[in-house]
Amino acid sequence: MGHMAPTDDRTPHEAGQDKGTDAGGEPPVAALRGAGVEVDTARAGRVAGWVAVAVVVAVGLVLLVAGFRKNAQIEDLRAHGVPVQVTVTRCLALIGGTGQSPAGYECTGTYVYGGVHFTEGLPGNGNLPVGSSVTGLVSSGDPALLSTPSTVGSEHTSLTVYVVPSLLLLAGAGGAAWLVVLQRRRRSA
Repeated sequence: MGHMAPTDDRTPHEAGQDKGTDAGGEPPVAALRGAGVEVDTARAGRVAGWVAVAVVVAVGLVLLVAGFRKNAQIEDLRAHGVPVQVTVTRCLALIGGTGQSPAGYECTGTYVYGGVHFTEGLPGNGNLPVGSSVTGLVSSGDPALLSTPSTVGSEHTSLTVYVVPSLLLLAGAGGAAWLVVLQRRRRSA
């Protein structure tokens, strides 16, 4: 009988590995040379957690300071408000959602206090004629703080301005405590 060729029971892929080719006869795809990128997901999660805590605390602090400032301004105008005559220099309509009618007005006026000229926004949203004169109140300690007697009379200091900032600061403290506990558990494990 004739000579029989030896049989190869390997798959084409396995056979190609001996020759440095894949099943289709092509050389295999090699890994790219250079620095590999490895991401420590646990560390990235901790960093993201601390960034989130910092943002929450920062927003809470900004809102807390704004609340203190608003209450202090109301008290300052009530206790040390000095009447001044304000001349309206500009009044612009604020466009509402549909653009059909004004949502209010932003007026600016000038006044003199202590020999110094000031130009400030007038509170309220009424349309005042340019050149008209209105009575305003300025703080003796901060003459750039301008309001009207009716606005000062209707505003009151409030503790509610501290609710949201306090909640944000508590959430930030809780988040920080949680991250510290997680970090200690990982170190002890």
